[in-house]
Amino acid sequence: MADNKTHNRKKLVRPFVPLRDIVVFPSMVVPLLVGRQRSINAVEEAMSIDNMVILAFQKDPRTEEPNVNDLSSIGVMAKLTQSVREPAGTIKILVESIERVKIAKVITDRKYFACTIETIKEESKKDKETEALSRFLLELAEKYINLNTSIPKEFYGTLITIDNPSKLADSVAGYLPLKFKDKITILETIDEKERLKRLIDIVNNEVSVLEIQKDIQNKVLKKLEQTQKEYFLHEQLKTIQQELGKETESPELVQLRDKILGAKMSKEAEAKALEELGRLSKTMPLSPEATVIRTYLDWLISLPWNSQTTDNLDIENAKKILDEDHYGLEKVKERIIEYLAVRKRTESLKGPILCFVGPPGCGKTSLGKSIARCMERRFVRISLGGVRDEAEIRGHRRTYIGALPGRIIQSMRKAGVNNPVFLLDEIDKLGTDFRGDPASALLEVLDPEQNHMFSDHYLEVEFDLSKVLFITTANTEFTIPPPLLDRMEVINLPGYTSWEKVQIAKYFLIPRLLPQHGLKPEEINISESAITKIIKDYTREAGVRNLERQLAAICRKVTKQIVESKTQKTYRIGLKNLTEYLGPEKYTSLAKVKEPAVGIATGMAWTEYGGDILFTEVALMKGKGKLILTGQLGSVMKESARAALSFVRANADKFDIPVDFVENYDIHIHVPEGAIPKDGPSAGVTIVTALVSAVTGRKTRCDIAMTGEITLQGKVLKIGGLKSKILAAHRADIKTIIIPRENERDLEEIPEKVRKELKIELVDNVMDVLNIALFDQKNITNETETFPIQQGAKI
Repeated sequence: MADNKTHNRKKLVRPFVPLRDIVVFPSMVVPLLVGRQRSINAVEEAMSIDNMVILAFQKDPRTEEPNVNDLSSIGVMAKLTQSVREPAGTIKILVESIERVKIAKVITDRKYFACTIETIKEESKKDKETEALSRFLLELAEKYINLNTSIPKEFYGTLITIDNPSKLADSVAGYLPLKFKDKITILETIDEKERLKRLIDIVNNEVSVLEIQKDIQNKVLKKLEQTQKEYFLHEQLKTIQQELGKETESPELVQLRDKILGAKMSKEAEAKALEELGRLSKTMPLSPEATVIRTYLDWLISLPWNSQTTDNLDIENAKKILDEDHYGLEKVKERIIEYLAVRKRTESLKGPILCFVGPPGCGKTSLGKSIARCMERRFVRISLGGVRDEAEIRGHRRTYIGALPGRIIQSMRKAGVNNPVFLLDEIDKLGTDFRGDPASALLEVLDPEQNHMFSDHYLEVEFDLSKVLFITTANTEFTIPPPLLDRMEVINLPGYTSWEKVQIAKYFLIPRLLPQHGLKPEEINISESAITKIIKDYTREAGVRNLERQLAAICRKVTKQIVESKTQKTYRIGLKNLTEYLGPEKYTSLAKVKEPAVGIATGMAWTEYGGDILFTEVALMKGKGKLILTGQLGSVMKESARAALSFVRANADKFDIPVDFVENYDIHIHVPEGAIPKDGPSAGVTIVTALVSAVTGRKTRCDIAMTGEITLQGKVLKIGGLKSKILAAHRADIKTIIIPRENERDLEEIPEKVRKELKIELVDNVMDVLNIALFDQKNITNETETFPIQQGAKI
């Protein structure tokens, strides 16, 4: 009978409360807040029986309905001593834990949490090892309590009164703020000695961490105390020195004062620096304001107020260096030589403000470096492309955190002298937005009458920029604000002819590319005819940037062949094997691929990337006199098209076409490459030529290109960008060009070699253009609608 009682006692069904993030050990009195409905039902069930409830511990606090696998295998039997129902529906209970129990099974078919438990018999043996472990645990607990100020000291007094080693281990594990998984480990360890050993390891590790933490805190506090001590001593020393009338500056202030006086600043800047130094002496050394003042003084001291290089004014040396670095560009070279010549005669000459305008790849930026080299000046460069903030030029005021001077002053500090060659790259690409207009800020920088007293917002004192040789670069002058453009001397670099590109490739590009690719001159030979073909059929540009890329591609492939073959020989690149290195031709001559046709004419255009040629096509269709314009034409070009149509209608009798032909036909004018925006008045003669060709059926010559603005009276007016346009026509193998007679004087800028290869027709009116550009015979087989004209009529 006794055995049956023992068996029933060991396997019981009890209500249980699953706890999250908390572990309760035997012999603890703990308040708990019960919120889950099934947990509340379990408490109420226990109170209705014998007030005994099982406390189980969830492994994952997010689980709402735990099963046996979600719980720790060991729980605690506890007695409910108090319970209070809250208005929110929860219950506050006070429990007194009694003993460990094993949770065998969770019963899920009840309204409350219930489980089957097995009682655990814990045996306590008081031997020497257990005693030693208990004492060591007490020592570690004392250390832990002393290091962790959140635990009351009285807790150690409670621990030393506990004789039972098992109860001692449970008390230490229960009341010390150990990790959840460590507490579960101790709870699940039934053997008394093993539990003591594991707890000792855990507490010892925690004590080590606390000791390191305390050591770090002590070092930080010691440093703070030392800083405060030094500050108070410094203030006391200052007060004593003031009382004795022997006030002295700190070594840092003395050093700063010496640097200020030795920087040879302007009187205004030196006074400002000394004033700020006085403010610094009265400011706490570690305050943010002191750091701001020190940074400001460092900037003032480091600027080149009176430091400059001596110019090399040797004219012959300058010519030699400029010719070594760049081929052609005679206008620019002449302007630099003139500047040096005048400087040689007088010291009072202010630095010129030069603006190099030209397409990409024609040597604008590298020309600035050559100018600095020939004058033996230092060179600094800033890119203005995309700059939208005025503070980029003038700097931020010191009231802002992290304020700095603008890029002008930063570059002057970087140069270290007050007379460098200063390149402002891509000045035509400045932007503007709510932060200000950088172009307006540059007005002061680029005005020789004002830049000797340039004021940066950060410095708040004037800085002399009059000795600086400013050079700006742009692809087009049309996007530069007029007030800014007015302050600069514009020098146009329209691009290179094919012959000039060949010379540049032979004497500049190839010698530079060979060492970059590990090649020797005797290992590669690129013929002049191959270079000419690369220029015409593999590139289409005003500069030489793409030409350099193509030559670099050849060098790379030759280097690869040398490495793979491991034989020494000269690789010769000519017309026959050029495609092996560069592949098929990328461009074809536009003039060659076109045959004489009706309703099409070749014009010349200018872009910021250089000159180009474009076609204008006209088609007639049955309709009601509608004019259709396509090809992304701008407003000015659309007006030119309307003017051309009006001219043809007004002179219909001269072309022997019906006066009212427009009423029965729609006219479509298209300029190919529709993705590219086009505008400007110079396409007027091209449009009227294509239009007359379409309505009369006369073919246009395919080897001719033209440019010029027209009026309703048929006059041809002057246009701009002539050199770029003629060079583009020459690149496209055009043989004859038609230009306004008013542009005759601009032909002096065209290289003589190009002028000799072209037939240039100067015209005053549209009739002259049509007589040159159109054939006499009518194209009777063309599908375009035409009108009868007198055979052989001259226009």
